[in-house]
Amino acid sequence: MNRALLRGIASIALCLVSGLAMATDTADVDRPLAFGEQPAHFTFTDTRFLPRTLSDLGEKKAYVIVFTTLDCPVVKRSLPRLKELEAQLRERDVQFLALNVGVNQPVTEVAFQALKAEIPFPAGKDFDGSAARALGASRTPEVVVLDSERRLRYRGRIDGQIRRGGIASAAQRADLLEAIQDVLSGKEVRVRETPVDGCPIDFDGLRSLPAPVPEQVTYSEQIAPLLEKHCQHCHRPDTAAPFSLLSYTDAASHAETIAEVVRIGQMPPIYSAREHGEFRNHQRLTPQEQALVLAWVRQGRNEGEPAAEPTTHVAAPASKWRIGEPDLVIPTILETKIPATGVVPYHYAILPHVFWKDTWVQGIEILPGNRSVMHHCNLGFLQPGEAVTRNNFITGYVPGGEAMNLTPGVGFCIPAGSVLVMQMHYVTNGERTTDRTSVGIRFARDVIQKRLRYFDCVNHDIAIPPGDPHFPLSASRHFPCNATGYAMFGHMHLRGKDMTFTAHHPDGTQETLLSIPNYDFNWQMAYRWKEGAQRFPKGTRVEVVAHFDNSAFNPYNPDHTVTVKEGQQSFDEMMYGFLFYSNDDEQLNLTISPRDGTVIE
Repeated sequence: MNRALLRGIASIALCLVSGLAMATDTADVDRPLAFGEQPAHFTFTDTRFLPRTLSDLGEKKAYVIVFTTLDCPVVKRSLPRLKELEAQLRERDVQFLALNVGVNQPVTEVAFQALKAEIPFPAGKDFDGSAARALGASRTPEVVVLDSERRLRYRGRIDGQIRRGGIASAAQRADLLEAIQDVLSGKEVRVRETPVDGCPIDFDGLRSLPAPVPEQVTYSEQIAPLLEKHCQHCHRPDTAAPFSLLSYTDAASHAETIAEVVRIGQMPPIYSAREHGEFRNHQRLTPQEQALVLAWVRQGRNEGEPAAEPTTHVAAPASKWRIGEPDLVIPTILETKIPATGVVPYHYAILPHVFWKDTWVQGIEILPGNRSVMHHCNLGFLQPGEAVTRNNFITGYVPGGEAMNLTPGVGFCIPAGSVLVMQMHYVTNGERTTDRTSVGIRFARDVIQKRLRYFDCVNHDIAIPPGDPHFPLSASRHFPCNATGYAMFGHMHLRGKDMTFTAHHPDGTQETLLSIPNYDFNWQMAYRWKEGAQRFPKGTRVEVVAHFDNSAFNPYNPDHTVTVKEGQQSFDEMMYGFLFYSNDDEQLNLTISPRDGTVIE
């Protein structure tokens, strides 16, 4: 009996020890990061949709990571204070970073929040909460301070002034500032943890789908119609898209890529903030559509019944030209030779055709002969005696751009005596090759009442200091007439960060027309209003404000140690804000010959 009792006691002790060991292991996994420890490796997504790590911030004396959402009131009230602290500490080699942990809050809106608050330091998205878990954060706006070796030194609030219920008259203690000062001085942080009176991070929500979905999502029933609606007009052969999505095999082969770009909001591509402007050429996935795509990939890419698949995809174009078959095609005289590597200077080509009379057109398209090396191309007209670099802009070819395709009654006039000139920017693709680009023109076919006009808000006085993450430039123009707006287009180079168009009306009111909070040089888009939706009284001033990121954190920055000037190459900079419009008081009543685009007398 004694032996049995001893065996029982030993068994109970073994169970207790095993249970204690299991509890310890679980605690090690779930416990918050301890002070003095380095966090586990994590990634976050920057506002350019790229995966980044703490190493991308460079070697700093201290790192300050604040967790945010778009809707937490404490976050909104805290952003100005964070901006002040960053400005105060930047020269002391302190790096700030804002990471959004809001559920179903897209990257573009995260960038827009930072732009509205004039936050100069990097912002990003912690999509799955891995950064917050690694650093032990559980609320917003919780702040974590790491030292130069990226060891945890402080975690908690900014200070005690801003609370969920309101704002105190003054902070009792500058918790965050004092912690940073202690780290910079090499001292132990006096108070290394403080409570955060903010909003809890919804970790379960971050792992869930954006909307409910059926138990079985199939390509034929849900995904094929969605791809037809949002994707196939671009993802098809002979377009700028990297692969086709016209079949189940196409979609299944690229399913992981599709899921990733849909989850982070990179596709369909749109870079304008939701708050300002409705544009007819832009599409966004609804939360339901986004959830269907993600669920389809998670569930194993089920094809479903092929018979249920739509019988008609987006119709294959009748012509390789997006404007329809042109009335006139003008190719360059010679092929341009492109080297395998290196930087290719801008190339200018005068096209071999003279427009002897005023010529009215409603469709113009630039068609590269070799899309793999053509980054962008500007088309303008040149009259006798003008320099080849004269900016008589007509249209352009850019990644993500569209051909000029005007509505009935509106035309563009190429003045008598003009020739067309192209400014072509080539990039190398690893092999020696050639390009011969053509321009297609579709003449006007109806009575022209309005002439398409434009102005460009341009700033040539560019000198972006080394390392500056948020350098502003602005320019403005006035409408010389009562006008109807058609479209806006922003152009910068590799340091371009954001651009905002604002209308200042004669009555003193102002209106934000467009905000592009995360500009992308590699996918430049026009923003087209619905027909007749945007009107401007004479004298309205359109102001364009842009910011440029010349910091080391900008992944596309050719050299953050130099002052950047205006120039034609992408390692230089430009700032152009185009606005296209017509004169409301103009009634030209011109009958145009569809044979050559000239006016019939």
